[in-house]
Amino acid sequence: MGDRFAMFEAAHGSAPSFKGLNKVNPTAAILSGAWMVEYLGETHIRDAIFAATDQVINEGKYVTFDIGGNATTTQMTDAIIEIAKQKLRK
Repeated sequence: MGDRFAMFEAAHGSAPSFKGLNKVNPTAAILSGAWMVEYLGETHIRDAIFAATDQVINEGKYVTFDIGGNATTTQMTDAIIEIAKQKLRK
């Protein structure tokens, strides 16, 4: 982050063997988006994303294999999105 610009990215290791398989944890990418909206002043959106991510992981129903589940990347992402939307409607 600088005085006028900021960059947000999912900072984690590379896993080229899983490219295109729709099976790895999307949390790093999702939370980088949450930090971006925080930077833009939308803390209520950040809070909803973090809470939804935490809820999905703790429930364990829609988590990917690399954190102990069998959901796809898309299923985990969709679960986080749905919960975040519910939290933002309150």
